[in-house]
Amino acid sequence: MGNRAVITTRKNFENNGVGIYLHWNGGRDSVEAFLKYAELKGYRPPDKDCYGWARLCQVIGNFFGGGYSIGIDTVDKLDTDNGDNGTYIIEGWKIVGREYFEGEEQDCHEMKEILTDIDSKQPLGEQLEDALWKEWGGE
Repeated sequence: MGNRAVITTRKNFENNGVGIYLHWNGGRDSVEAFLKYAELKGYRPPDKDCYGWARLCQVIGNFFGGGYSIGIDTVDKLDTDNGDNGTYIIEGWKIVGREYFEGEEQDCHEMKEILTDIDSKQPLGEQLEDALWKEWGGE
């Protein structure tokens, strides 16, 4: 049991490319916050090159800490039809599609709250700069 999801691009979904598996925090509110955080940091998106995947995994992995809460593999080896949140299709840092999901969207956490939590789990010196928070609308 978990709150599972997979994040990938349309091209990767159709061609068994890279995807990220989340065992926890796979609800839309969390996934959108992970993507927004990477965007605010100015990281290149995963559909551009491998560095985007690496940075997104780094942000999520820092958030979870050690353990088995995140995985990365080709889409055919990930639990895309997981019974929880299915598979998010992203373009840039936005969710543009969804596969294997017919449930009710999770929307119980405010973006600011999740972003603050994600930011607090990043290594010292890697957190968002005050200017980025103000630009986004945070405090």
